Amino acid sequence: MTPSGSAGNAPRHSDSELWTAVDRYITNTLVGHDPALEAALDASAAAGLPPIAVSPPQGKLLWFLARLQQAREVLELGTLGAYSTIWLARAIGRAGRVVTVELNPTYAEVAIANVGRAQLTGLVDQRVGPAVEVLAQMTSAGEGPFDLIFIDADKKSTPEYFTGALELSRPGTLIVTDNVVRGGGLIDAYTDDEGALGMRRFHELLAAETRVTATTIQTVGAKGYDGFTVAQVAEVD
Repeated sequence: MTPSGSAGNAPRHSDSELWTAVDRYITNTLVGHDPALEAALDASAAAGLPPIAVSPPQGKLLWFLARLQQAREVLELGTLGAYSTIWLARAIGRAGRVVTVELNPTYAEVAIANVGRAQLTGLVDQRVGPAVEVLAQMTSAGEGPFDLIFIDADKKSTPEYFTGALELSRPGTLIVTDNVVRGGGLIDAYTDDEGALGMRRFHELLAAETRVTATTIQTVGAKGYDGFTVAQVAEVD
């Protein structure tokens, strides 16, 4: 018997081919094609940036989360070419602000141009430097609190980024962290992948951190097998 909902005699695909095809269908059907977003991806590729931006369905999810959160102040760690930055900036309204942090100055230059092409320059504050240092500077300067924080920088340092982000949060702040499952490396006891080990430390930190409640969702798609974590800073009793 064919399992309920399966394609029966449909040709078989590799998992990655199928995930990519479904992502393409979702993009075409529900997300749509956007000239500014596609130009940001094209410009990033032309400049030699790695193709690791969130997918279109993931970008729209970020947009939804920011809208549902009614976010006006957003912090992003890991700008890359500003693809996710554009999604977030479009969600916050003209009175909002996205502060986005990028380590690589060349990437930041590409991102600034992409944001300008999307006509969002006035909403995006680009910072350049190591995220841990930038977070500490922002805390010392009394910046924040932020309504939504998106962490998508180097994976081994995610626990430190999360700790720094907490200092810039408020009760109710939503903190979204990408690439946390690492193709299953999260639970691989024998892995020596620094990103997977960083994400394991991150989950252990979350489990012990009484100021937040969190869950992690596994994902598949054009970006492969991975996942994201959503944490919310607890309300004060």
